Amino acid sequence: EYGGPLFWSQYSYIGLCPKGLSDEYADYWELNRNHAMIDYIYCVENPEGYKGYGPDCWGLTASYSLEGYHAHMPGNDDLGVITPTAALSSFPYTPDESMAALKHFYFDLGDRLWGRYGFYDAFSESAGWFMPRYLGLDQLTIAPMIENYRTGLLWNLFMSCPEIRIGLKRLGFTYNPE
Repeated sequence: EYGGPLFWSQYSYIGLCPKGLSDEYADYWELNRNHAMIDYIYCVENPEGYKGYGPDCWGLTASYSLEGYHAHMPGNDDLGVITPTAALSSFPYTPDESMAALKHFYFDLGDRLWGRYGFYDAFSESAGWFMPRYLGLDQLTIAPMIENYRTGLLWNLFMSCPEIRIGLKRLGFTYNPE
């Protein structure tokens, strides 16, 4: 109903460019953009009343939580935990909303959320909980997806491989980049 945790529209698309990618089921750019916007709007509307959620504090995906590793998403699986990688890895789909989150995470939450290697994995302002740990898997998508937003570098490199284009065609995908 809400699209699930945001990693679904991020991990597969570090190299695979969703712009102009479609099959009989979806336009993958629209699908991924809508997925990110659903997550953003859900956090802005904040139906559970969690402290901190809003236009500059959003992002639900799999990460650490107060209950161990959890696939956070809008709806019943929202435990009040924001995962910075979710908003930051959505830069290609939600540049303005992602930039607002980045600024809030860095400037407002500061040392509670930022360490030697970048943003920590997850936090809950409602619980007063900040996880001072990194999780490589959750850090994975941030830099590549910001670069894809900026220049399309990884998308262009991956999609320029003839075997990728052949494979997509054989699988029934259409790829018409802008």
